[in-house]
Parts: sequence; C-alpha cells; structure tokens
Amino acid sequence: MTRGVSESMSRSERKLSGGGKRLMGVRYWGLFVGKLGLAGAISYGLLRLIDSYWSSPLWFFGNVRAPRFGLDLVYTSVVGLWFLVSAGLLYLCVLDQRYRCRVCLRRLRMPIETGSWSRMLLVGRPRIEYICPYGHGTLKEEELHLSGADNEWTESGDMWEELCAASKDAEPRR
Repeated sequence: MTRGVSESMSRSERKLSGGGKRLMGVRYWGLFVGKLGLAGAISYGLLRLIDSYWSSPLWFFGNVRAPRFGLDLVYTSVVGLWFLVSAGLLYLCVLDQRYRCRVCLRRLRMPIETGSWSRMLLVGRPRIEYICPYGHGTLKEEELHLSGADNEWTESGDMWEELCAASKDAEPRR
C-alpha cells in the first residue's frame, strides 16, 4: 500500500512540475484579465453615471427617438472625455502588465542600460534590462522600438539551488 502511495505522489509531483509553466502563464494572464475587467467595470460605471445626469432622449414624430450623442454638444464632449479616460485605463493596464514578473507577478525593478550607440558593432544596440526583485528573471527591452514587441523574458531558474550547489561543491576546511 505504501508503494502505491509513493507512486501516486511521484505522478502528481510530475504533473505539478510539468504544468508549472502553464500555471505561471495562467496566473500572469489571469491578472491581466482581472485588471481589464476592473477597468471595464469602472468605465461602464462612469458611462452610466454620465447617462444619469442627462434627461431622456428627445422624441421626434411619434415613436422616433433622437440620439443625444450627435445633437447635444455638452453630452458629446463629456462622452468624448469618457472615451479618453477609458482608453487611458486600458493603456495603464497594458503598461502595468508589461513590466511584471512572469513568475511572482511583482513589478520589475532596477532598470539597467546596456549597450551603446557609439559602440553598437562591439556591444550591441542599447537595451534596458529590468530585474525581478526575487531573482526569477530579467526583461530585456530594446531602447529603440522599430517593430513590434522586442521584449525578451529570460528566466533565471532557482537562485537558491545554484547557491546551495556552489556550497556543496566547495572542499571542506581542514
């Protein structure tokens, strides 16, 4: 019976270790979807608040209603401002998500500029590297954006395993 338990534990451990990257991806994108949902709820609430301040739409002949959007200048201006605020919230969600650690979801810190324009052939194009404060990885971002997303996430692995391995390899003192 103990053998079956140990076999099932090893299978479950294998499932967890194999699905770790998938779990990290779900957490990363789940946070993004949550932020977008919150921004959408805020935008919808602002639009409902704006609509509550104006009276009902104008009625023309019989059952025909005229929209407020094109006929009322103040309402159209306020809705235009609402659109700008909503677009700004969307931009902030994307910008915040871009500079988060893929493992622990904390903000990346310590921007380091590497490369040089004057020595581009020797050391490469200028980049900015952001580091996770817990050592999970680095985000390398091009300083000049010529095409789409040139961001490169590099995982560092487990920092503690590397440190312990270095201490195990050391010779004992005499």
